[in-house]
Amino acid sequence: MLFASCAKDNFDAPESEFKGRFVYQGQPLYFQQGNFNAEMWQRGFGNFGVLNVNVNQEGQFSSKLFDGNYKFTISNGQVPFIWPKNAAGRPDSLDINLSGGKTMDIEVTPYFIVRNSNITNSGTTVRAAISVEKIVQDAKTVESVSLYLNKTQFVDSRSDNIIASTEVNGPPAISLSNLNLTATIPPIVPTQNYVFARVGVKVSGVENRIYGPVVKLTF
Repeated sequence: MLFASCAKDNFDAPESEFKGRFVYQGQPLYFQQGNFNAEMWQRGFGNFGVLNVNVNQEGQFSSKLFDGNYKFTISNGQVPFIWPKNAAGRPDSLDINLSGGKTMDIEVTPYFIVRNSNITNSGTTVRAAISVEKIVQDAKTVESVSLYLNKTQFVDSRSDNIIASTEVNGPPAISLSNLNLTATIPPIVPTQNYVFARVGVKVSGVENRIYGPVVKLTF
């Protein structure tokens, strides 16, 4: 009786992987690591259950799931892109049929996008030459553009992910089509001869920034 009461059911772990990335016209989009989740909804026992799927700084996501039919959506309204809404004004969803795994790009429309990001260094001086293109023709504007440096590959606006940064205000203070930023690599303890850098764009009325790709620099 003791053995029977301690026994518990064993369930197979999900083995099908659903993975992909967020893109605009095939170009990868870059975000802050783990700053928002995609959501996978599945009906079970008469109700919908949700699984949060983390999105990394390269705009990629991956999750192990059971085979079945899912609804893929973004409910966080503070993402730097437009997610479609249904007739009721709520976040719309994509139908995902998962059977043995699936890889797909999720096409979205960012308010702005970083183009032609070129980040180089001469010694400890880092220079970024970029352009920022407005995609959605609405009232949103660029509040600021920043160049961030970090000693690890995780680079974004959070204080624990930067060792140096430079920020400039948006238009009319700058031209988005030809923008140059400079930052200086500070002393690093323990010493290392490389840093990681990338540019982030703050859009008015949107909490989460849109970024350019991370670049490793040696000095």
